[in-house]
Amino acid sequence: MASISRGKQLDQWKQRIFEWMKNAVLLCFALLMIYPLYWLFISAFKTSEDFFSRPFRLPTEWILDNFIQAWDVANLGTAMINSIIVTIGATALTVFVSALTAYAISRFEFRLKGPLMAFFLLGLLIPIHSTLVPLFIMMNKIGLLNTYWALILPYTAFELPIGIFLTVAYMQSIPKDLEESAYIDGSGYWGVFFRMMLPLSVPILFTVAILSFLRFWNEFVFALVFINDAQLKTLPLSLAIFSDGYTTNYGLTMGAMAIAVIPTIIMYVIFQEQIMKGMLAGAIKG
Repeated sequence: MASISRGKQLDQWKQRIFEWMKNAVLLCFALLMIYPLYWLFISAFKTSEDFFSRPFRLPTEWILDNFIQAWDVANLGTAMINSIIVTIGATALTVFVSALTAYAISRFEFRLKGPLMAFFLLGLLIPIHSTLVPLFIMMNKIGLLNTYWALILPYTAFELPIGIFLTVAYMQSIPKDLEESAYIDGSGYWGVFFRMMLPLSVPILFTVAILSFLRFWNEFVFALVFINDAQLKTLPLSLAIFSDGYTTNYGLTMGAMAIAVIPTIIMYVIFQEQIMKGMLAGAIKG
């Protein structure tokens, strides 16, 4: 009996050591992920001289003027409004079209269903930036350059493949018995979609929305090519004003970047539970 109890204690100690080691590794990984944000925010309060002389230390003097000047110089207020309009518009369109397409693919049987899904997934293999020239020519001909739609439509088109893939995998796991009961009660296809499928698919739709939001908010190249009007510039374009090719005011640059990253942090903090639920649901059910 004594040997059995010692064996159990040894197993418990091994399990505890394993848990400690796992937590230590996760803590180190979390610190590595958080450190760039920490460095960005402490650098935003430094002068350029302090930035170069003490790059990894706290500021000798905390400068709030970097945020004020960056806001005024880059017209960040207008740029943030433009980014919000473009990002929310493209995200809403991506989520709705992904859900509608996934509903049709996952719940109905029709010819060419497999090739249609393969066609959507083929979009994941297209190099996005290789389409800049043809898209520019097309939008120039139809008069969409220097409009919000010049960004909303391409953003949505290139985000749809991953959105459809994730949503189809999730909707296929929803039992069809619920759907059939709704049909018996008199609901049509649209009623089932809006009253049943959308509420049940909220976790994965939140995941698609957050991934889309982060991608659209930080996108630079499409905005650079399709937007020339200063009043329509998004945040990434406004941040580029601080580097003119000859010199860079790193204090103002870090201040502007800190302002630009705050909305994404807020979004993640507010919706982190939904993001994790959607990721776990996609991993288990997909």
